[in-house]
Amino acid sequence: QVQFVESGGGLVQPGGSLRLSCAAPGSSFGLYAMGWYRQAPGKQRDLVGDITSSGTTTYADSVKGRFTVSRDNPKNTVYLQMTSLKPEDTAVYYCNVARLGYFHPWGQGTQVTVSS
Repeated sequence: QVQFVESGGGLVQPGGSLRLSCAAPGSSFGLYAMGWYRQAPGKQRDLVGDITSSGTTTYADSVKGRFTVSRDNPKNTVYLQMTSLKPEDTAVYYCNVARLGYFHPWGQGTQVTVSS
């Protein structure tokens, strides 16, 4: 089983930026599409954006133009650059595989809070 470790969350004011990281040490990371997901209190976990092994990305409409997913395969790390953050972006953010129809065990996630 792959273990994902998310980091980089925090408290940021509306309009601010954060960069999240997700490490998957020891995995065959580069073979898989990877996704960033988020879950707000009382809501389901949704896909924010994903990236294929070759670097093609897709995004949820709510974050298009503001969030960017990237990856560094040799480092087994995927990133989520978030800009122009809004209060509705507040959630716990997770990474996991994408486009496979299944997930590995979820990590602890990283909390992002957008508030003035």
